[in-house]
Amino acid sequence: MSDSSKEREILMVMRKVLASVVKDTTPPPGTRHTLTERTIEDIRLCFGLIAARERELADAAGAVPERPYFADQQPAASVVSIDKIGRIKPQDPEE
Repeated sequence: MSDSSKEREILMVMRKVLASVVKDTTPPPGTRHTLTERTIEDIRLCFGLIAARERELADAAGAVPERPYFADQQPAASVVSIDKIGRIKPQDPEE
C-alpha cells in the first residue's frame, strides 16, 4: 500500500469517526449543546482540513473530483426503458 493511499484511508476514518462523534453528541432541536462553541468551531476546522487534504491527494492522483448530493436530489441522468425508444418517423412534407 502506498503512502498516499494509506493517508487517504486514515483521513477517511478520521472523517467518519469525527462525524459519528458529532451525530452522537448532537442534542434534540431546541436544547443546549453539550459541546462549547469553541469545540464546535474546532470540529468544523478539522472537517475543513481533512477535506482540503483529501482534495490535494485526489488532485495529485489525477482523480476526478466527486461532488456530494442529497438523497432527494433529482439525478442528472435518467434511465429510459429500451421499449420506449422508437424510430424517428419521417416527416410529412405537407406539414
